[in-house]
Amino acid sequence: MLEYKNPEGYADPTPYHALADKGKYRPMVYICSAYSGDVENNVRRARGYCRMAVDQGAIPIAPHLLFPQFMSEETERELAMFMDIAVLSHCKELWVFGEPTAGMQKEIVYAERKQMTIKYFNKEDT
Repeated sequence: MLEYKNPEGYADPTPYHALADKGKYRPMVYICSAYSGDVENNVRRARGYCRMAVDQGAIPIAPHLLFPQFMSEETERELAMFMDIAVLSHCKELWVFGEPTAGMQKEIVYAERKQMTIKYFNKEDT
């Protein structure tokens, strides 16, 4: 039986609610899609892919929507790719949207090496 109070007898709702929602597991999925090129449209599409992941019961992780907010694509690309792989290592699945770019291919190779689940989506799926 779940206890609403901690061992000291104080109300502790956060763990209670987390455990009560245990049946609502949502895996973290890494959203792998193009960023460079048509940045405006690629960002719009990536947001849509994230929404789709939420609608399918997953937690979307899309570093290419976050890192460009404070990093330069031109001067810090290698650092950003390193950080992308670090984030990917904490996800359960890799979801690939569209034709893989060079950066996307690095993420796919890493996921294959780690034997992660990789799902490929085409335009009809999104």
